Amino acid sequence: MGIIADNLHSIVTSLKNSITKLIVVTKTHDIESIMEVYSAGYKVFGENKVQELCDKYERMPKDIEWHMIGHLQRNKVKYITNFVSLIHTVDSIELLKEINKHAGKHNRIQNCLLQMYIAQEETKFGLTYDELTAILNDDSFATLKNIKIVGLMGMASNTSDKQQIMAEFKGLKQLFDKIKIQYFHDQDDFKELSMGMSGDYLLAMEAGSTMIRVGSAIFGNRNYQL
Repeated sequence: MGIIADNLHSIVTSLKNSITKLIVVTKTHDIESIMEVYSAGYKVFGENKVQELCDKYERMPKDIEWHMIGHLQRNKVKYITNFVSLIHTVDSIELLKEINKHAGKHNRIQNCLLQMYIAQEETKFGLTYDELTAILNDDSFATLKNIKIVGLMGMASNTSDKQQIMAEFKGLKQLFDKIKIQYFHDQDDFKELSMGMSGDYLLAMEAGSTMIRVGSAIFGNRNYQL
């Protein structure tokens, strides 16, 4: 095996007997490198940018499960709702309405995660608790028949302080459990908690993550731009 396949195997092995699913982040990596992962038998990939996501979808095998894991602008929604499996980064009722509209055009139910703001950084996107509940209590939310909220997503602070990172992850897990009881207690599909990346995925798994988003720990440093 090559180094990419070796790295992938190491991470997949660490996930055995856990509830956590690996999303391989292909951001800025070339098709050849990504195909090494595909050839090793792994077909769940995440992209940060719509243009790159669409380009790779067109050029790669169609049995890949694609996740949108980057900030999503409303004017870009129409390009991905015909194929993307899960959108991790929904942060407004307006974005949900746009996703619902375009998913409806394709007769699809689009699975989505609501992105929460949990980091101690101004650069991160996401909802506060009050903004989250405002969406779930909005009268228009119940009318969105072509979207399904299946969980929450969050990004921890970019810090070497493991205690801070763990506190942020545990806080998100507690919020997930609370929201599950209050709003989704009768919906089995509300089960995903997307948190953890290359530098902190082991902490995220310990805190209860069901999806980790890992790129550089598999591919190495980013070296490709479209």
